[in-house]
Amino acid sequence: MRFLLDADQRALADTLDAMLSAADTPAAVRYWSRGDHTRGRALWSRIAEVGVFGLAVPEEYGGLGPRPVELSVAFVELGRHAVPGPLAETVAAAVLLGEPPLAGRFLPGLAAGTDVATVAAPTGYALDGDAASLRLAPAADGLYLSTAAPGPVRRSLDPARRLTRLSPAGELLTPGAPYDRALVWARLATAAQALGVGLALLDRTVAYVQQRTQFGVPVGSFQAVKHRLADTKTALEFARPLLFGAAVSLRPAEVAAAKLTACEAAYRTARTALHLHGAIGYTAEYDLSLWLTKARALRSAWGTPEECRDLVLADGL
Repeated sequence: MRFLLDADQRALADTLDAMLSAADTPAAVRYWSRGDHTRGRALWSRIAEVGVFGLAVPEEYGGLGPRPVELSVAFVELGRHAVPGPLAETVAAAVLLGEPPLAGRFLPGLAAGTDVATVAAPTGYALDGDAASLRLAPAADGLYLSTAAPGPVRRSLDPARRLTRLSPAGELLTPGAPYDRALVWARLATAAQALGVGLALLDRTVAYVQQRTQFGVPVGSFQAVKHRLADTKTALEFARPLLFGAAVSLRPAEVAAAKLTACEAAYRTARTALHLHGAIGYTAEYDLSLWLTKARALRSAWGTPEECRDLVLADGL
């Protein structure tokens, strides 16, 4: 089966690509890594103006959705440009808060980008709790709006993914929150981000091996390099239809398969990029590192490879 984007979906991708290309996103990522969210929040507002967060919010609450396919298109571009912030977490929050009366209270702010949301994992840690204005802590008895100050920041594999511990102490928003459905949407968004990260790493590596020379010729002309790049390209292109197929069905196992495939392809591409860039690939000052570390971090975000694989096998896909 072929999944081809229509004109509106391609226009959305092109708009985001053009906007983010002009926004000096790497600088925003580095500031975000140091705890300075000013540039990142400005970028967040511009993304919201395009309607990205509204794709997870119903129209009656100021959104455009729910539109999981268009959301996947948008998140591929966010990953391609390494946009910082709790992106998948805001999507998960929109799903968790999607029923009245919570929807009317919270969803308009999420769709407009005036609120940034994060959701605590079962470990108690949440992404960018220090930057979020809306911090949700699922617990055994329901969903809490965490009103306590987040704990100290812990660094993750990706310096731009800052972890803070959230306490479920606060306002009980709803008992028995639909965490499973939010998990599906968060995994879909993470898979799309990972695919975008992988595509960016591949593009940068192809450009680099065409410029770097050895024995008087570009290293990209070597057969071994061509084969390595072809393998990573194949893995990424195999992940693409799985992603959009999962966006159409929203079946948990299919979304898990898409996340597993996209994240593993991105991780494989990161290893290839690091190898072919040589020593320069290890330096934090080189922009490539922003995508390398994100590929590794997304691999276990919202479900490890083992968890996703177990779900796929249990479903019999």
